[in-house]
Amino acid sequence: MAHVRRFDHVGITVENLDVVTAFFVALGLEVEGRMFVEGEFLATVCGIPDSRTEIVMLRSPDNAARLELSRFVRPDPTPGSPSAMANELGLRNVSFEVDDLQAAVDWAAGEGYGLVGGIGEYEGVWRMAYVRGPEGIIVSLAERIG
Repeated sequence: MAHVRRFDHVGITVENLDVVTAFFVALGLEVEGRMFVEGEFLATVCGIPDSRTEIVMLRSPDNAARLELSRFVRPDPTPGSPSAMANELGLRNVSFEVDDLQAAVDWAAGEGYGLVGGIGEYEGVWRMAYVRGPEGIIVSLAERIG
């Protein structure tokens, strides 16, 4: 018996919620909502007593995927590994299909976010690049070319 009905979202914990939200909105995601969560539910689910978080939920333009950005108000966030490379264990990237990869990469560079490596092409079907966005988040941008 399968347990999963559908993919719901990916969650990323960040320090500066406004900066990271602005990055993803400029990339093309839409804000679905913003709220604070605290109390027994959050403490139970995340295992951090007396925690409080602020959450922004974003959705893709086609409503097919959602991205949850959260900032812990309490307790203070603990440092992650913002310069992690793709082979470091854990969640390493969030990926989006774009219409024009070069335009998206150029936009990111203009905002101060550079490529992790370069622009690659896979079997004449995809062009892809990893951009290191705010707080070190690796954003995979892919353009279907074939």
